[in-house]
Amino acid sequence: MHTFAAIDIGSNSCRLKIARVVSHQLKTLAEDREVTRLGASVFESGLVSPDAMATTLRALKRFQRTVQTHGADQIRVVATSAMRDARNGAAFQAWVKAETGWNMEIISGLEEGRLIHLGVTSAEPGAGGRVLLLDLGGGSCEITLSEHKRIRETVSLPLGAVRLTEQFLEDDPAPPEELARMRQFIARELRRAHRKIKPEHVSLVIATSGTAAALSAACLNSAKLAKAAGKSAAKAAVRRSTEKAGPQNLSTAMAGLATARDVRKLAGRLAKMSLPERESVPGIGPRRAEIVVAGAQVFAELLETFGLSGFRYSPLGLRDGILFQMLAAQDERAVVHREFEHERWESVLGTARRYGVDLRQSEPVRAHTLQLFHELKALHQLPPEYEGWLAAAAVLRDTGKFINHQGHHRHTQYIISSSELYGYTQLERTMVSAIARYLGKSRPQPGDRALRNIPADEHKNVHRAIVLLRLAEALNQDRASDVLRVTVKVYPKRVYLELEPGRTGAELELWSLRKEAGYFREVFGRELFPTLA
Repeated sequence: MHTFAAIDIGSNSCRLKIARVVSHQLKTLAEDREVTRLGASVFESGLVSPDAMATTLRALKRFQRTVQTHGADQIRVVATSAMRDARNGAAFQAWVKAETGWNMEIISGLEEGRLIHLGVTSAEPGAGGRVLLLDLGGGSCEITLSEHKRIRETVSLPLGAVRLTEQFLEDDPAPPEELARMRQFIARELRRAHRKIKPEHVSLVIATSGTAAALSAACLNSAKLAKAAGKSAAKAAVRRSTEKAGPQNLSTAMAGLATARDVRKLAGRLAKMSLPERESVPGIGPRRAEIVVAGAQVFAELLETFGLSGFRYSPLGLRDGILFQMLAAQDERAVVHREFEHERWESVLGTARRYGVDLRQSEPVRAHTLQLFHELKALHQLPPEYEGWLAAAAVLRDTGKFINHQGHHRHTQYIISSSELYGYTQLERTMVSAIARYLGKSRPQPGDRALRNIPADEHKNVHRAIVLLRLAEALNQDRASDVLRVTVKVYPKRVYLELEPGRTGAELELWSLRKEAGYFREVFGRELFPTLA
């Protein structure tokens, strides 16, 4: 049974979750969390402070001991908003690598939203309809519109609770002018998001992260803020919201429902309190109290701007999405696998369309690439994941022509490595871009930019994948002809590719394949003989 570990290095806290695969599902083994405030110095100076680095590293080392105790087979470490903004992020990545051996991956805001969506919709009851997901972290806020567990729209906004606190709230309690400036900034960003995301007919609003948990708990304990009269009103609001929620049981609603009215009232109260007073609010806690004023204002403005009646808190989040993605990649029988593969491929096709690729012309290249991958498997011995990377490279190989036909392979490499390909890590995008890069006259060299961020022990496999894609492209030189059929025959010293001519023959393809014979011999140590059937 596989055991996975996911680590989320956020702007406010670091989180660990370890799960084991049992009957094609995830069973949680351990969880941990530590507030590190990694983003506090970043949002003030643009740099991660040495103290924040050291604090975060101590948390990661403790996580590492837990991971080793549970014998995790696969570990993914992801960093979000603070590391996206930090000018010295690369130095911290190197420090984490040196101390733990882990590769810390910095993901984009959109990828963060996609992973949160995957984690919530894969395990949260009632998340299969038209749902709006809200995740307010320390550095950013991700808003995702989901329908039938598929993303319709997603945006990432610079509205994290730590970021806003550092930028706007210098005094405590914050004076009216500081609060007004912050609200103006929040409202502007939310109006921009609302132009893209229209949450009409949303059946459920789900909020994740620590701020949502704190506000939800504080709203349900608002009697301790508003005295006896407020207690009755809060219970009535929960009952009314529960009735509207449909087939949810009362305990679920009571555990996580916060109405827009209660959030607005709570945000107003918190803004007037000092830090010690906020710390005493049930549900807030001492560490959350430092940043909850900003977080509460974002939720209050968000619910009003989008015309939402409230939200239900979910403890699921980014780390769950990471775990489900690892499950989907490893276990083809898992329920999440099919959705994951569909989402990845739709992202590839969407990127191809964005850059003017004719999918009717790229499809035969993809088909021949996969044919060669399967029928030459004993020769190339590539890991299974290369099949998907080759298919993506076959479809995206001409995206560079959107910039310039001359030298378009170099542009292709840049576009693929820099694009938002949902479900592909940065390393995977780099692998795909390198495979698509060398389809012209050039050959990969160890110092090339395209290979610089690929582990040295993968270079040999990349070379082999490049050869397969070059052969597939050679089989499709004559765009006017119908698709050629090819038969592959492998012998100890020779490989034959027998072409069945189309209506316009196969001479151009035959000539193109013969040009690849030298490179084929260099990589695989066998002679390539293209022939006509």
